Amino acid sequence: MFILSKISDLIRIPPDEFKRDTISAITHQLNRNYANKIVPRIGLCITIYDILEVDDGQLKPGDGSAYINVTFRAMIFKPFVGEILTGWITKCTADGIKVSMLGLFDDIFIPHKMMFEGCRFLPEDSAWVWPMDEETKLYFDVNEMIRFRVEQEVFVEVKPKSPKEKEAEEEAEMKRQQALLEGKEDSTIPETTVEKHPPYAILGSCQTDGMGLVSWWE
Repeated sequence: MFILSKISDLIRIPPDEFKRDTISAITHQLNRNYANKIVPRIGLCITIYDILEVDDGQLKPGDGSAYINVTFRAMIFKPFVGEILTGWITKCTADGIKVSMLGLFDDIFIPHKMMFEGCRFLPEDSAWVWPMDEETKLYFDVNEMIRFRVEQEVFVEVKPKSPKEKEAEEEAEMKRQQALLEGKEDSTIPETTVEKHPPYAILGSCQTDGMGLVSWWE
C-alpha cells in the first residue's frame, strides 16, 4: 500500500526560513510542496521520509531566496494491482460504488461491470443489491465497510483553469450566494462547479469470495 519513492527537485527557501537549520528548512518546504498532494505517475505523497542529498544553495538576482537541488525519499500511497483493501462506501450510483479510505484517500471507484454477477442498482434505495441466490439478497449500503481488489490506477493530467472557466465559476457562485440570501432551499440552488476527474484514482472490483461488505463474511 505504501512505498518509498526517490525524487529530485529544486527547492526554494524564502528568507524567513533562514533562521532554521538547513535540513529543517528544506524538510518544511518539501512537505509544503508534496505532502497530501499527487505526484504524477507515482501516487499520493503522505510525507517526506528522509533527505538523501543536498547541493549548495544558489541565489538569483532580485530574489533573496536560496535555491537548492535536493534528492529525497517520500512516503507514497500507491496500492499495487491485485492488493486487497478495505474502505467505506460513500455513494452509490447507477455507474457503480464510490469508496473512501477515511482520512487517507477518497477517489476509489468500483464500476458496475466489476461487481458480482447479477448485481443491480435500486434507484429508490440508492443502493446496489447482489442476489446471491433466490432467497438471499445482499445490499451495498452507504457507510458500510467494503473489501475490494485493486484493478487499476488512473492518472489524469490536471491543467490550470482558463480565465473563462474562473469567470464562469465566480458567476455561478455569486448566483448561489444570492439564492441563499433570498432564502431558497439548497435543493433548488444549482451546483456551482462541474464534476471533474481527480488527478489520481483507483478502480476496484468485487467479484470473488471474501469481497464486498465485510459484514457478509463475518
